[in-house]
Amino acid sequence: MSDASAPTQQNRLSEETSPYLLQHKDNPVHWQPWSEDTLALADRLQKPILLSVGYAACHWCHVMAHECFEDPEIADLMNRLFVSIKVDREERPDIDGIYQSALALLGEHGGWPLTMFLTPAGEPFWGGTYFPPAPRFGRPGFPQVLQGVADIYAGEPEKVEKNVSALTSGLQQLSQTEAGQSISLETITEIARRLVRQFDPFEGGLGSAPKFPQPANLKLLWRAWLRSGAEPFRQAVELTLTKMSQGGIYDHLGGGYSRYSVDNQWLVPHFEKMLYDNAQLVQCLTWTWQSTNNDIYAHRVHETVGWVLREMIAAADHTGRPAGAFAASLDADSEGEEGLFYLWREEEIDQLLGPEATLFKQIYDVSPGGNFEGRTILNRSRDMALADPATEERLAAARERLFEARKGRIRPGWDDKVLADWNGLMIAALAEASLAFNEPSWLAAAEGAFAFLRENMETDGRLVHSWRHGRAAHPATLDDYAHLSDAALLLYEVTGNTDYLRAAETWLEVLERHYWDKAGGGYFFTADDTADVIVRTKNALDNATPSGNGTLVAVLARLYYLTGDDRYRERARATVAAFSGDVERQSGALATLLNACELLHEPLQIVIVGRPREPDTDAMLAALFRSCLPNRVLQIVPPGESLPSHHPAHGQGQIDGQATAYVCRGMACSLPVTDPERLQEQVRPSA
Repeated sequence: MSDASAPTQQNRLSEETSPYLLQHKDNPVHWQPWSEDTLALADRLQKPILLSVGYAACHWCHVMAHECFEDPEIADLMNRLFVSIKVDREERPDIDGIYQSALALLGEHGGWPLTMFLTPAGEPFWGGTYFPPAPRFGRPGFPQVLQGVADIYAGEPEKVEKNVSALTSGLQQLSQTEAGQSISLETITEIARRLVRQFDPFEGGLGSAPKFPQPANLKLLWRAWLRSGAEPFRQAVELTLTKMSQGGIYDHLGGGYSRYSVDNQWLVPHFEKMLYDNAQLVQCLTWTWQSTNNDIYAHRVHETVGWVLREMIAAADHTGRPAGAFAASLDADSEGEEGLFYLWREEEIDQLLGPEATLFKQIYDVSPGGNFEGRTILNRSRDMALADPATEERLAAARERLFEARKGRIRPGWDDKVLADWNGLMIAALAEASLAFNEPSWLAAAEGAFAFLRENMETDGRLVHSWRHGRAAHPATLDDYAHLSDAALLLYEVTGNTDYLRAAETWLEVLERHYWDKAGGGYFFTADDTADVIVRTKNALDNATPSGNGTLVAVLARLYYLTGDDRYRERARATVAAFSGDVERQSGALATLLNACELLHEPLQIVIVGRPREPDTDAMLAALFRSCLPNRVLQIVPPGESLPSHHPAHGQGQIDGQATAYVCRGMACSLPVTDPERLQEQVRPSA
């Protein structure tokens, strides 16, 4: 190594704000952040790059850090042979997505920690996920991997070039979509029929362990039930949500759902809690409650939102002062052990609850030997229903006592960075749930978070992806614009405030300029001026979060019906066409796109002519949100203002000075309605 480059070879993560990167600032590894400067450094040194991607709540990331990155001998090997880059996959989902795809092209299962080896130009040539410090689990030891990769890079450049060429070509092909035609409702229903047959008929959820919530697919099935009345769709969703809500994947003391269950019965969670999972599940539970009035769903929504507003408001700075937007996640680990914060021994329950312990232990599966490694994961899996009100009151008092006791434990790590896309999901969920459950404070929290993002994470209409402790950073992705635009339109629906409508329109203009694929249609994940990615990916596949392209089809459809601007409808149709050729091959991962197609085909346009936030208008809104209406396109129009000329209710006004509703299907509208109960009857789904 030359003297000129020596000063740059030190651990630079203390300069970052990501809690995940800061977890590694004291490693003896000379970690660098991902940047054009770091890529230039690798080029100057002519060293390959070791890219390590993870996130703050990732258990196996912590394991590999402790075993390998804190080991001075392994760190020395990394420092001598590579330029080592550490990336928070939540801050840079674009970087993570590219190299996860590269690993898949190598025939390996993806996940975190992701360990990839790149040329100085950032081109991948080999990789894996977790590597132990010495050979075990059928995997080579990390030191052997490091030396082996470095030897091949130095001594067999033709092998490296062959892999680089194949992977680069493969990555470029992944952005080539299979175009097709529009997707009919009959096709969507048939896909739902195939999907429901893959659900576990006893425990709910798709397939077997590990089980993930998969909210987009639950929404697909729920929509299919509302549309067709076919009971298997409803049964699969209710079974899944009830089993999850009574199982150990749910935190029965503090609220909120863990990332996934490692077993088939939703008992043993991977204990991390993510904002995006809980946002989507709040919406699913709200929809299901609107149609069933099942108290379990109402309780879980209230408890989960309670957790979000109590524990997931991001910190403005290191003092913990609240900022107003929502934090990203809670870690799986505390005191170095996964799930320790949430586990109980029988004697603790006995001591804390006294004579109430017998009832509590019976309901929550507490036994001397526990149900997980000698301890108990609290769950109510034995019963699909709540107990009688008197018993539930006793259980609630017992839970509160345990919750207070749990406060004295060492808490899991908190990742308090604000991510634009995940906040969009939670804002939308809170906006909808606030009216369904008559909780104005939830709407206030949603509006406060939205205002925070616009003030701190937007400049001249351009968003950034991440914010923490006063620093906004990283280029916005398609998902940031898509999910925040969706949230803006929901806020517009429930408040009538046109500032939210204008925000969505502004962001669609940015997407048109910087993200639209002029050659093949659809939107790229990264902007055309994001300079540090080797390829611009493009797809409509759902992951743990809904697809940005799928979400945008719904946003564009709503904007068309709200404004009458035909450009939005044409963009929605073109986006569907760009991906519809993949529907048969990848239907299980396209639920958000399919759900948006239903909205595009069959909107339920509802107009309330009335003054926003006046009692008579609010009464009409409350009546609407007592029903699950996924294809609802709602406008509050103040008296004297007119709808776009294309709208089927154009020219309609109030009756006798009262808030007046019109329900339009296709180009036909109902007679004017001024009675909230009558409005509810008109919109109630026939299924």
